[in-house]
Amino acid sequence: MSLLDTEKQFHLNIDKNDVGKYVILTGDPKRVKTIAENLDDAYFVADRREFVTYTGYLNGEKVSVTSTGIGGPSAAIAVEELVKCGCHTFIRVGTSGGIDLSVCGGDLVIPTAAIRGDGTSYEYLPKDYPAAADFSVVEALKMSADKICTGSEGNAYHIGVIQSKDSFYGETNPETMPVSDFLEKRWEAYRKCGCLTSEMECASIFSVAIARSVRAGAVITAIWNVERSKNGLKDTVCNDSTRAIQCAVDAMKILIDGDRKNCTGGGKNA
Repeated sequence: MSLLDTEKQFHLNIDKNDVGKYVILTGDPKRVKTIAENLDDAYFVADRREFVTYTGYLNGEKVSVTSTGIGGPSAAIAVEELVKCGCHTFIRVGTSGGIDLSVCGGDLVIPTAAIRGDGTSYEYLPKDYPAAADFSVVEALKMSADKICTGSEGNAYHIGVIQSKDSFYGETNPETMPVSDFLEKRWEAYRKCGCLTSEMECASIFSVAIARSVRAGAVITAIWNVERSKNGLKDTVCNDSTRAIQCAVDAMKILIDGDRKNCTGGGKNA
């Protein structure tokens, strides 16, 4: 018998009866219960390693919330095992550091694609294939953001390309690294290209979703933007993910209703 040939998934300790087909992902295990409070009749499912899962309902549809931990490898494991349980639609709720000067602390960022600065995505996609979000998920998130964002500084939303990387301190303290020249030149190139923000999971999540023919998107809160400070602009720090959570929950409702209307199962091949 294979180590992985068990009723419960090896890492998440869940089976297909424990979760819905729609899943909100978040890095921090402590954030799972907070997100689950936005579901109807939410209940605890499992807690193993960095993976915590709750399940409840939105618009009468079973929906789950699962933490992925920090970084691409654990995020990929979470998506892989959730897909094995029949899940087909994923929205990541996360945090990031802004790059483009238009992004202020507190703003929401909805990625259309993620720069593959991680290592995990290269186990799934060819090196020249983009880690793109699913259009229907991006569209649902935009519809939700239109309703909850005022457009003011710290309460706006942005749609575009983001960066995913594997080293937090490679972003925040590149000058201390032996490869500082490489890191700083790459960052400057991304800034010139209009890259919105930097985080650590989206490229891996999007890549697994593409490889497994399921849908994935994300809504990211910009905690701060060091580029604004460098340019003498206001650099507000925001650690509140409330609006990102609301955006994801409302977007998931939109996707559920859309799937019902179109009589699809939600997967890319539906």
